Amino acid sequence: MLTMDDAHTIVPGGDVLVVDGRIAEVGTALTVPDGTHEIDASGGIVMPGMVDTHRHMWQTAMRAYGADWTLTQYFVWYYLQYGKLFRPEDYVAGNLISALDAIESGTTTSVDWSHGLRTPEHGWAAYEALATSPGRYVFAYGNIHAAPWEWTADPEVRKILEASRDDARMYGTQIAFDVSDQDENFPELAAYRAAKELGLRVTTHAGVWGATNDWGIKNAYDAGVMEEGFTYVHAASLSAESYQKIAATGGNVSLATESEDTCGQGYPPLHQLRKYGIPTSSRSTRASGRAPTCSRRCVRPSTPIAPSSTTSRINWSRPRR
Repeated sequence: MLTMDDAHTIVPGGDVLVVDGRIAEVGTALTVPDGTHEIDASGGIVMPGMVDTHRHMWQTAMRAYGADWTLTQYFVWYYLQYGKLFRPEDYVAGNLISALDAIESGTTTSVDWSHGLRTPEHGWAAYEALATSPGRYVFAYGNIHAAPWEWTADPEVRKILEASRDDARMYGTQIAFDVSDQDENFPELAAYRAAKELGLRVTTHAGVWGATNDWGIKNAYDAGVMEEGFTYVHAASLSAESYQKIAATGGNVSLATESEDTCGQGYPPLHQLRKYGIPTSSRSTRASGRAPTCSRRCVRPSTPIAPSSTTSRINWSRPRR
């Protein structure tokens, strides 16, 4: 049994007692109530469920499309051609299938980067599907079909965000948007302020070659809206100054090495993240269900580098709602 505690404790022949769906006790030769159902996992590995910090769950409805696409091909297919045709019930189907796919692969907590919610009806459907699915989910609400300063101001969207934020069935709620244009006026500031007003964290693609680069980090830093716990996805094509700003404000980075290596976002920047002590996590991006593979790809490039005192352990603590 792997406990994944700070001491990296391994318990040979360990027991896990689950009561009412929650882990009640961990140890060896545990005393359990009469009639307790026992699962014999001898010869196997018992460990905490994995965490996927950036999963486009709705896209599971079109699973297996685009495994070898460039980022441009992905954008055209999912956003311009077919993603815009998704109905609310299609989001439900994608989320439910993705939830089962995640559980099957050992991922018990996922951040659903739901970035195609073009109407509030889509938002309500996606949220309810997550709330009723097995596992734990952070609902990252996004709408790539409209500007973030527009949809974050929509009263109906705010109702969804507040409902998800206050729902005990959810593990958290975030606002998902990108800063894709080099605009000194920084219109995305309104979306950052909306997140602040609602008490939500922001998750954003940053350092995606040719799409979102240093100017998004610069604008947010200069405006003072980069906060602890914000997630920067990919972060593959950023300057040293941008990494320093992420580190200084308590941000973290979500890597998807499979996507970064094949689509063209840039080489996974794990060496830079370790250099600046930025907490790092991994994800499967397009709901492939291969979280272990993605995690190995994140770690493997770092093996030639000796550990440094600035390397941060991944913090899987519960995000602020």
